[in-house]
Amino acid sequence: MKLKMLAAAALLAGFAAHAFADTAAGTWKTIDDESKQAKALVQISDNGSGELSGKVVKLFANPDVLCSKCDGERKDKPVNGMNILWGLKKDGDGWEGGKILDPKSGKVYSAKMKLIDGGKRLEVRGFLGVSLLGRTQVWERQ
Repeated sequence: MKLKMLAAAALLAGFAAHAFADTAAGTWKTIDDESKQAKALVQISDNGSGELSGKVVKLFANPDVLCSKCDGERKDKPVNGMNILWGLKKDGDGWEGGKILDPKSGKVYSAKMKLIDGGKRLEVRGFLGVSLLGRTQVWERQ
């Protein structure tokens, strides 16, 4: 009986790991480029048609900060709760064609991302024009 339970648990764990490896949907911890400290939690969701978006659900430092350098509807709005990632669509082993907002600068960049380390980490790239002109961050699944 114990052997059957262990086998079932191992099988379920394998399915869960496989499920994580296929989707970027979930909660991700962002890491500050300069300090290397945890900066925020971003919840990435699928809108049902395969398009991903992400919003800040927790800021670790300065949780009441406003997006003072943002334009339009985001101007002077709280970063906590703000949608900072949108329009990403599955393309091969990653997602492309989206946009990402840098709340610190208020700038919006083209975005792409892909899962790495078996779905435990997410490589997120923001860029201007071509992907070579940009910056990559690695977010950790929570």
